[in-house]
Amino acid sequence: MSPDAFNNLFSLLIGFAVAGALTSAYQAMAQRPAGFSLLQQGVVPQSFAALPFLMFAAPFIIMRNTLTGPRTSDLRRAQFVMLATLLAGFWSLMSGTVVLMVLQALGVFA
Repeated sequence: MSPDAFNNLFSLLIGFAVAGALTSAYQAMAQRPAGFSLLQQGVVPQSFAALPFLMFAAPFIIMRNTLTGPRTSDLRRAQFVMLATLLAGFWSLMSGTVVLMVLQALGVFA
């Protein structure tokens, strides 16, 4: 495996791990699952605080909503799941890259 491929895989895995940890911590503290409805509270400080949280927690929320959503036997369901998986994977790759860059800047990860 090339170093670039390994770096991308590691970023993808770190992105999903951080997303899962953030949503689990939110659910433990708020006693309800995290969702994109955090942004629908109007113009209040909580909505602005939810934005950075959702930027990193979104891959887990997308996959959770996709896998636990309403079940249909339609062919579009498989296409929707594939599209949601690609979106969550790319989002996780990008957020994992940001996390790794921050860890490198702090000197935690070489």
